[in-house]
Formats: sequence, C-alpha cells, structure tokens
Amino acid sequence: CSAINACKTSNGGCSAKAECRRTTPGNRACVCNAGYTGDGIVCIEINPCLESNGGCDRNAECTQTGPNQAVCNCLKGYSGDGKRCTYISLCSQNNGGCSEFATCNDTELTERTCTCKRNYIGDGFKCRGNIFQVRCCTCLLSLIFLQIALSIRDIAGPGPFTLFVPRTDVLNSDPRVKDWVAKGVMAQVLRYHMVGCASLLYSDLTTVTNVTSLHGDPIHISYSQNSLVLNNKAEIILRDAVGTNGVIHVINQILVP
Repeated sequence: CSAINACKTSNGGCSAKAECRRTTPGNRACVCNAGYTGDGIVCIEINPCLESNGGCDRNAECTQTGPNQAVCNCLKGYSGDGKRCTYISLCSQNNGGCSEFATCNDTELTERTCTCKRNYIGDGFKCRGNIFQVRCCTCLLSLIFLQIALSIRDIAGPGPFTLFVPRTDVLNSDPRVKDWVAKGVMAQVLRYHMVGCASLLYSDLTTVTNVTSLHGDPIHISYSQNSLVLNNKAEIILRDAVGTNGVIHVINQILVP
C-alpha cells in the first residue's frame, strides 16, 4: 500500500493562487501564496492601499501594482517620494506668476491670489505704478534723469501727464545737455517733453496736430512713414508705457523749445 497524495490532482482542490501542502496520507492544507489572503480554497489578491493608504503620505495617492504591492505618488501641489509629501507653495516660484509689484498669497491647494502692492493698481498679474515706477528698459535711466532734473511738484501729483522721454543714449551723447545743465535751463528743456492734464496714448496722438507742453510751447505732431514724429524730428520708438498718473512715450531725439 502507498500513501495517497491529496495534492496530486487539481492542486488538491486549492486555489490556483495557493500552495497545496501534504499533511497526512490522503489529507492536505491549502495556503494562499504571498500577496494573497483567504482560506486557501479561495485566495484574493491583497490591495495594500485599502489599509492606511498603503503606507503612503496622506497627501499622496496609493496605486496598487500587484499582489500586496503599491506605489505612492504625491498629489498635485506636493513634492516628495510619496511616503512623505511636502506642500509646494505656488508663491515660492516666480512670485506665483503674479506681477513683480504684487504680493502673492497661497490660499489653498493649487490656488493663490495676487494683490498689487500699495501705490500700484491692476489685477495682480499686471500692476502699474506712477510714471516713474513704470519699468521700461530703454527709458529707465532717462526717467531717473528727468526725476532729478524736474521739480517734484511737476510730476508727483495725480496727473494725468504725458511724457516724451528721450532714449538714454541720446541724453548721454548730446553735447548740449551739459551746457543746458551748466546754464540751469535743463528743467525748462525737460518740461518741454511733458504735457499736463492729459494721458495721451499713441492712438490719441494720431488724432491731433499739436499739444501744449508744460513749458508752454506747442509740440507739433505729424505722421510720417507709419510713425508719429514730433516737431518733424523726434520719432516715437516705444509707445504707451502706462502708469497710474500718466503715460510715457520714448523718442529718439531731444525736443528743443
């Protein structure tokens, strides 16, 4: 006589996901394979994500990849290995996409608000200050020069003003500038580049032929070769740099009253 192997046929009646183990002649035990749970007759794949989020961070997503196997991925707005996830402040990178003149505040996941700083106006993504706070790479130094040369009373008010600002290299290279400064007439020359009580955009200038400067003398406006020209000499090369109290146009020549 020989002992009957209960596991010999059809895995002993155990699940295909189980191991049939011989115990005594004619008897066997069914044990679920690793990654499965059950009585051996029926074995179900273990999903680790169903308990304690699979060991992932509470701000991570647990995804089952196999029997009792899973991966952890941090949710949007968080960074880390999935086991530990740290909140990413939207405002920590590039000011959250807000204007450089705005304050970025995190509100909730993937959300933030942009608020223009004091003395600036706008929607937070674009904020405008007064005409001396307008960032204009080709005219910034010229504006500083203007600010030094002019009386604060001329330009510090609510406006509106229109400024025709000569390019920086023009101011630096024109030999007449030093002479005007030495004679104390530079402020008068610069006032000839300003129009008070009006914020004239480029489109507005195309509809008029003359404007009166703060100096008191008129500035003649003409249209030539698809460009606006002042006093038949100075061409507007950069237009409509808008501030809260006026607008700036950059010109390629100094205007002389």
